[in-house]
Parts: sequence; C-alpha cells; structure tokens
Amino acid sequence: MGSNPKILQCPMTFASPPAVAPLDPHARALAWAHGARFLTTASRLPELPVDELPELAFVGRSNAGKSTAINTLAQQRRLAFASRTPGRTQHINLFDIGPKDAPDARLADLPGYGYAAVDRGAKLRWQEVMASYLQYRRNLAGVVMMVDSRQGFTPLDQRLLALIAPRVLSGEVRLLVLLTKADKLSRRDAQKSLAAAQVVLADVASDEADVGLLLFSALSKQGLGDAAAHLWGWVHPAAD
Repeated sequence: MGSNPKILQCPMTFASPPAVAPLDPHARALAWAHGARFLTTASRLPELPVDELPELAFVGRSNAGKSTAINTLAQQRRLAFASRTPGRTQHINLFDIGPKDAPDARLADLPGYGYAAVDRGAKLRWQEVMASYLQYRRNLAGVVMMVDSRQGFTPLDQRLLALIAPRVLSGEVRLLVLLTKADKLSRRDAQKSLAAAQVVLADVASDEADVGLLLFSALSKQGLGDAAAHLWGWVHPAAD
C-alpha cells in the first residue's frame, strides 16, 4: 500500500539565507489565511466559478465543526456561518484566499453529512451535490476532512473517504484529516485516536498520495499553525 499517512505534530522548518531572520512557516501561513473573504454560494456545480484557481474543501459530519475550523484558520469570527444547529450549511460556500487583487486559492465549506433531523429529500440532494463536487470538480486540489477525535472514523466518514480515495491515491487531490475537539482528550487518548486514524488512512496511502493527520482544537488552537502551514504548502509548493 505504500507509506503511512504523515502525522503532523512538529513545526516544519525552512532553510533561510545567511544573515536573514528565519522564516516562521506558521506565521506566514496564518497571515495568508487571515485574508480569506466570502466569494459566493452555490447549490449546484454549474453555479461555481469556471477558472483554474485551486480549491481546498472542508468536509465532515454536520457536528464536526467545519465552519468553526474555517473561522479559526482565518482568525475571523463570522467568515463561515457556524450555527449551533447542525445541518444549516445547505450549499457550497466559497471563500477567496490570498492577495485581494490576485487570490491564489479558495476555501470551500461543503454541506455536512449524517444529521438525521434534516429533511430526507434535502439531505439526498445535498449529498449528491457534495459527492459530485468531490468526484468531479476540476479545481479541487485538497480535502480537509474533519473527524471527531473522540469518536474516530464513523461508517459515514469511511464512506466519504472511500468516495475520494481514487483521487487521493492518484495524487490528484491531497488529504488532511483533522481530529477535532482534541482539547477534550487526555494525552493517552489522543495517541490512541491518532493510531486508530492511521489504520483507517492506510487505505488511501500510496507513493503518490499526500495524506496528513493532525490533532486539532478550535478552542485551544492546538494544531492551528500546522494546519495552516499544510494548506499553504498545498498552494505554494515551490515556495517551500
């Protein structure tokens, strides 16, 4: 199957020229993410922009904290709509990121899955749109998958993973799994959560695949800098 997914726990380092202050990859990436701003919302794929800008999609169960993670990464309270009622994100919401006059990527907040209180017809419609986006959207460059660190990969999470596996295995789409709400775990339980996730992610590990795994907490900011640096590296590989 190839190598195991990378567990990102230590800050990445970058070489710098002599007599120049070392470059902080976390600060650089967080400054980049802070420039995120709302672009558009779409209920169908044809409504999405037609261009070559790479998109980084956030996916996960309806209570996994996708919108909260986007807000935390961008250091903005209300960039993405984070409702106390799961299942409120009913469209694909896009956010430009990078310089205002020349954005270099987009964040995509996709509808959550698995929330039972949502009308079945609407749920099926959202799932079809989301599946089509993940399987066929040409701009999709990376997927950030939110998984509750206390529960691990649920059957629905594993179904979504299987959906994107072909594109991840081929290297066409990168994958970063954020084990959310990590602040609620003891150190021992956190290590167990990482180990269990590695076993699941072995199915999408290959020599071509770019798969990362990270403990994350929007509340304590655990993993925030590493997550931002990871997304930055997807969009700016030559800079690193």
